[in-house]
Amino acid sequence: MTHPLDTEYGKQWGKTLPGRLAVFAHAWPTRTALREKDLGLWKTVTWRQYWRYVQAAAAQYRAWGMGKGDRVSILCGNRSEWLYADLGMELLGGMSAGVYETNPADDVVYVVNHSNSRVIVCEDQEQVDKVIEKLDEMPQLEHIVVIEPRGTLDYDEPRLVHWDDFISAGLSMLDDFDAEAALKALNPYQPAMIIYTSGTTGRPKGALLTHHSALSTIRILAREIGVTSRDSVLSYLPLCHVAEKAFTVFQPLTEGLVVHFGESIDTVREDLAAVSPTLFFGVPRIWEKMHSSVEVGMKDASFVKRRLYQWCLPIGRAIAERALGRRRRKTDPLLRWLTDLLVFGALRERLGLARCRFAASGAAPVAPELLSWLMAMGVPVIEGYGMTELSGLSHFNRLDNNRLGSVGQVVTGVQAKIAEDGELLVRGPTVVKGYLDNPEATAEAIDVEGWLHTGDVGHIDEEGFLWLTGRKKEIMITAGGKNLSPAKIENALKTSPFIKEAVAIGDARPFVAALIQIEFDMVGNWATRRGIPYTSFPDLSARPEVRKLIDEEIRR
Repeated sequence: MTHPLDTEYGKQWGKTLPGRLAVFAHAWPTRTALREKDLGLWKTVTWRQYWRYVQAAAAQYRAWGMGKGDRVSILCGNRSEWLYADLGMELLGGMSAGVYETNPADDVVYVVNHSNSRVIVCEDQEQVDKVIEKLDEMPQLEHIVVIEPRGTLDYDEPRLVHWDDFISAGLSMLDDFDAEAALKALNPYQPAMIIYTSGTTGRPKGALLTHHSALSTIRILAREIGVTSRDSVLSYLPLCHVAEKAFTVFQPLTEGLVVHFGESIDTVREDLAAVSPTLFFGVPRIWEKMHSSVEVGMKDASFVKRRLYQWCLPIGRAIAERALGRRRRKTDPLLRWLTDLLVFGALRERLGLARCRFAASGAAPVAPELLSWLMAMGVPVIEGYGMTELSGLSHFNRLDNNRLGSVGQVVTGVQAKIAEDGELLVRGPTVVKGYLDNPEATAEAIDVEGWLHTGDVGHIDEEGFLWLTGRKKEIMITAGGKNLSPAKIENALKTSPFIKEAVAIGDARPFVAALIQIEFDMVGNWATRRGIPYTSFPDLSARPEVRKLIDEEIRR
C-alpha cells in the first residue's frame, strides 16, 4: 500500500504539519487518529474529524482577525484540544507557545507577553484564574478560551470564551473557510511554534521551530525504528516539551499512528496499563519509578515469587548482554520464553509494556543499570539524545546496534562533531531558526557555519557512538584536579528504589558529597514492615534506621 505522503496529494501538501494532517484525513478519513479517556471511557477521533476540528479552530482565529505571524498560548494538559488549538494557529501561518500547567501566574505572564500571544487556551478554572489575576499585565491578550468551564460560569470577564462555543463557531464557518488556500500559503521554512527552554540560567528562551526542522528527519527516523500506522503511543509528558511534541504530533503526522490521551498526569500508570502502547517514550524519572515499584513490590511478594524473580533477573540480563554483543545463543529464545512465563510476562503486563516493541529514554541522562534492568525483563529500550534547539533527536541507539551508556549514533541527515574543548556541536536541517527576539542568544548558540553549540561535553568513538560526560557548565573539578560528572553520580544513586533525588557536590572539595531525598512511599513501606514508627516525612528521614538504609544503598 502506498504511503499517504508518497501519493500525489501527499507530495503536494505534506511539507507542513497542518498539511500532513490534511494528507492523512484525505487518505484515511475513517481511521482512528486519536483516542481520549473521558470519565473512564475511551472516545475515538478519526483523521477526518481531527482535520475538521483544526480547520474550525483556524476559522475562529481568523474571525477574530488573526493570521500569519500571530501567536496563541496554550495552558493545559495533554488532550486533543491542545492539538486543535496548536495546529489551527499553524494553519493560518501563526505560532503556538505552550505553557506548563504547573507554572505560577508570573511565568504565565512571561510566556504570553514574550510570545506576544493574542489568545490563550486554558484547561480549567485553575489556569483561568492565573490569567485573570494578571490580566492588567497582558494588554495584548484579547481572548481567554477555557476548555472545562466548570467554576468559571459566573465570571464577569468579557474576554472569556468557552471551548465548546469557540469550536462550534468555527465549525459553522467551515463552508467559507478555504483550507487548501491556507495550506498553499504556508512556508515550511517559517517558524511554526515556540518552545521555551527550561530557563535554568535565566529567563526561558523561545526556540523557533519551523515545519521543516520538525519534519526533516522524522520520516527517516521512523523508518530506522520501524514505525508504522499500526503503532500506538500514550501522550502524557507536557506538550510544551519537544520530546512529547515529537511523539504526539511530529511522528503521528508522519506515519499515521494512533495517539492516546490519558485522563491526567496522575493516572499515567493506569492509562499505560490500559493502552499498552507499542511505542513508549520515558524520561528517567518514569523508569526509576517503575524500577522502584517492582523492587519494593518484590520485597512484599511471597517467597516463591521473590525467588523466581531473583532467579530470572540474572538470566534476563545475560540474554540482553549477549544480544547487545551479538553473541546470541540458540537457547536464548527458550530461556526468554521461560522467564516470560514465570515472571517477566506478568510484570510487563502490569507496567503497561506488554505490547511495547520499542521504548526510548531521553530528555535527561539515565543510569545504564536501569536500561539493563528493563532489557532483562524483555523490554526493548534504547537511549537517545536531543534538545529543543534540535527540534527533537540528533542521536539514538538502534535496537540492533545498541551501546549501553551511550546515546547512540547520529540521525541520518544530521552532522555531529566534538569541539576542542569537548563540547558537542551539531549541524543539520533539524537545528531551530533561533530564539524569539533574542539575536544575541541565537548568535551564541548557532555559529556562522550553522553548528549548534549544545553545551554538552562528551566524545564520539570510532563507531560513531556518542558518549556524554555532562553539561559543560556543570562538570565538577575536585581539589585533586579530577573532572567528574555530577549527573552520572546522581543517576547511579537514583537506581536505588529508596532514593528519589540526589544532588552531588564536589567542586573544589577533597571529596564528593551528596544531598539525598528519600522516596517517601517506598521508605515508608519499608519502615512499616519493620515496625519502625514515624509521623511525617522529616521524622522518617531523620530515623537512624533510615539513615543506615540509605548508607547501605549508597555503598551497594
